[in-house]
Amino acid sequence: MARGIGFCHVIASIVVSVAACAPPRGTPPPTVVAANAPLVTWPTPSCQERAANLVAEMTLAEKVAAMTLPDTAQISRADITALAIGAVLTGAESLPADPTPARWLDTSNRVHDAAMRSGLRVPLVFGTDAIHGHNNVRDAVIFPHAVGLGCTGDPNLVEQVAGATAEAMFATGVDWTFAPMVAVARDERWGRTYEAFGEDPRLVGELTAASIRGLQGSPPGTGAHPVLACAKHFLADGGTVNGEDRGNAEPSERELRAVHLAPYAAAVEAQVGSVMVAVHRVNGRLMHQNKALLTDVLKGELRFGGFVVSNWAAIDELPGDDADRIASAIDAGIDMVMAPSSYQDFIATLRGLVPERIPEARIDDAVSRILAVKCELGMFTASARSRPPPSVVSSLRHRALAREAVARSAVLLKNDGVLPLPKTGHVLVAGRNADDLGHQCGGWTLGLVGGNGPLTAGTTIRQAIEQMVGRRRARFSLDGRGAGPGVTSVVVIGETPYAEAGGYIKQLELDADDVTAVRNAKKGGGKVVVVLVTGRPLPLDLVIDLADAILVVWLPGTEGGGVADVLFGDVPPTGRLSHTWPRTSGQIPINVGDTPYDPLFPFGFGLTYEVSAAKYEETDASGAGRLAVPARKMEDGSRGQTRPFGG
Repeated sequence: MARGIGFCHVIASIVVSVAACAPPRGTPPPTVVAANAPLVTWPTPSCQERAANLVAEMTLAEKVAAMTLPDTAQISRADITALAIGAVLTGAESLPADPTPARWLDTSNRVHDAAMRSGLRVPLVFGTDAIHGHNNVRDAVIFPHAVGLGCTGDPNLVEQVAGATAEAMFATGVDWTFAPMVAVARDERWGRTYEAFGEDPRLVGELTAASIRGLQGSPPGTGAHPVLACAKHFLADGGTVNGEDRGNAEPSERELRAVHLAPYAAAVEAQVGSVMVAVHRVNGRLMHQNKALLTDVLKGELRFGGFVVSNWAAIDELPGDDADRIASAIDAGIDMVMAPSSYQDFIATLRGLVPERIPEARIDDAVSRILAVKCELGMFTASARSRPPPSVVSSLRHRALAREAVARSAVLLKNDGVLPLPKTGHVLVAGRNADDLGHQCGGWTLGLVGGNGPLTAGTTIRQAIEQMVGRRRARFSLDGRGAGPGVTSVVVIGETPYAEAGGYIKQLELDADDVTAVRNAKKGGGKVVVVLVTGRPLPLDLVIDLADAILVVWLPGTEGGGVADVLFGDVPPTGRLSHTWPRTSGQIPINVGDTPYDPLFPFGFGLTYEVSAAKYEETDASGAGRLAVPARKMEDGSRGQTRPFGG
């Protein structure tokens, strides 16, 4: 059973310095391709042959349509049939008015049926952003965001979470998710930090591969509910200057390969079917026009055999006229273009560029890649698979898994003997994030930015604490007032939902009302436990001396019971930081391996305490049984035990 990241990830087509098998020290070594790197072995020869035979039958118009990805809010079923569109997506801002599981399944049936009425009857692939569960479906179980899962260090758990997401997608007829995020997040000011597993390329690569296996099956297409994964955003989206979402990444060749490219090697080895391109620049060159990285490195050096998809309307933002933009992107190596609303113009323009500016052989290569991936995922024999009922998206089984993931994502940063809390004591629950399900879920929840309040089904942290101790022993105070001696205050503070560029902040800091709530609780005279709901490390200098314990639970999703499980000792805290925790905002960016390196809490930090019996269990590597999570004894009494990754 794999626990943590304590071994080297050997990639056949990549040779990495042995220094990459230990925590980074200084500038990482370059990644180079072995002289005997194997040829592409996936998709399999049989699916490549099937794709080639189909391409030989297709007209140029059909080929171009197979490379087109419009939004369901913009395209009609008649156009899907008439044009033989090969893929559609429902974007986070294009959700059905009532996004129930039944409504999603109905949309899926309609677009798939429309595709099968076209001449070639080639199946369509239907995608959406299911990045922490099937998060665009009302009442679906929302799992912790990747930043939390990264703190588990557990590929087995990540694979299970991805598998549950795939099952929920399969139940609603969705074939493709734009996940996992393969970014190595190196600056917490970046508004997408919470979508990434962490700052360390080895950790990111390990958990990326696990997520891909859970989504697609291993090998892809096996299992009951395989869906297409999409590794994003190629390349170095987590390494832009100052963390700006659409800025410029300026890594050296060594850093580009050893930090940002290495996790993609793990994704390719896991046989990911699609890769999405980043919208920023790398050393001044827009990634959507970067043939050196897309074709020479990704498809050449890494031997990626799937297809490359552009980002949302990103082609429209390239320099030049429509013809220049499309020609440069297709030549660079993009196989499918996400044209949410401009799909008709895209199709007409691309057809006009062949063969004068784009050889038809390049079009054939792109379409062959797309069709071969569809073949591998079993889309040509989809009727042979039984579909679970739509109700599975909110099943008790998924909720139990999510609750376990929440508990195991939590990282205990400080404990002066107050945790675990007794279930017989009185508790004041406080703070603006204590009773807000939308805040727990964060961005990419029923929309791009997410929302506030009970936007879906779930349990808030306040509700979970009340269930643990009984409502008579738990009081609520938004501003932290009302606690007295002998009453422990659990003050839940942190961030409110954001996404992408909207989450970029030049100076990270705690909200003033949050700090006030902690101060008010401290004045009450009892113990103070700070629970931090956040998508990234936030400076704690204003509250760390006021708190007797600090537990960071990231963006836990719908199952607040996992937080209560740790607070009250049903589950020991085992999470370890996937990000270095800065002392102040001025210390950002700071990452393991930097010189000097003097953080508040280092990468891999996490305290624990002994519990009598673990509530959750985990499957062993063979899948033959369930193993109890071992309780870890404290080494220094009240403060617990620190465990580095790989320990």
